[in-house]
Order: sequence, then C-alpha cells, then structure tokens
Amino acid sequence: MPKIEIYTQAFCPYCARAVRLLTQKGVAFEEIDAPAGSAARAEAMRRSGGQRTVPQIFIDGQAIGGCDDLHALEAAGKLDRLLHKAA
Repeated sequence: MPKIEIYTQAFCPYCARAVRLLTQKGVAFEEIDAPAGSAARAEAMRRSGGQRTVPQIFIDGQAIGGCDDLHALEAAGKLDRLLHKAA
C-alpha cells in the first residue's frame, strides 16, 4: 500500500471532507495537524510547491493537491488506482 499523508487543521470543512473520503476508501493514512503558522504547515507548503491551504494530500510523497483535487480523482475513476497501487 502507498504511504498517504494529509495535512489538516481543526474546524476545516474541506479537511473533514477529504478525511471522510479516505476513510470511506478504507485506506490507512497519516493525518498531520497543520494549523496556520505551524512548522507542519510550512512543511506542507514546501512539499506542495507553495500551496498555502489545507488539506494538502500526498500519496507516496507525490502532491495530489487538496480536497477538490482528491474528489476530482475519485470522480474520474483514478483515485482507487493511486490508493491501492503496490508500494
């Protein structure tokens, strides 16, 4: 299974929506608390190429984007392939 990481912050509806989809998919993922101004948020920004918003989602180190990007992959039928590829 690929390594899935999601940077989130409390009370973020987009974060909750992305976490819900990953949970529904039944995959293990690491949720990293990344409130504005934190070291974790700075790390997410660095890894994503400067994206400032959360959630920021990474699959095997590759930046997937945010909630809308995750749901777009699902709608296009591409998410399951990413989530279940051999590590």
